[in-house]
Amino acid sequence: MKRVLIKPLITEKLTGIQEKENKYAFEVVKTATKPQIKAAIEELYPEVTITRINTMINPGKPKGRHTRRGFISGRTPATKKAIISIKEGQEIDFFTEI
Repeated sequence: MKRVLIKPLITEKLTGIQEKENKYAFEVVKTATKPQIKAAIEELYPEVTITRINTMINPGKPKGRHTRRGFISGRTPATKKAIISIKEGQEIDFFTEI
C-alpha cells in the first residue's frame, strides 16, 4: 500500500481540539482520498473507530529574500491536512505508539 500519512500535526490549536472535540490532524499526501486516509489510519491504529474525515489543501505561500545580487523569490510547498473525528471515549496517543 502506498504511504498516505506523512506525519501527525501537533500544534497548540490542534491539541486543544483533540482534548475538547476528540479530533486529530494528520498531514497527508496531496493525492490521497478520504477512503485511502481512513484505511491508512485504521491500519496504523486498529483500536480506533473513525466517524468523520475532513480534508483541506493549504496553498504554498510566496517567500522571498534579499541578497547582494537582488531579490530571490520562491514558494513554500502546498500541503494537505486531514482532520479525523473518532468515536467518543477513544484516543490516539502519538507519543507512545510511534
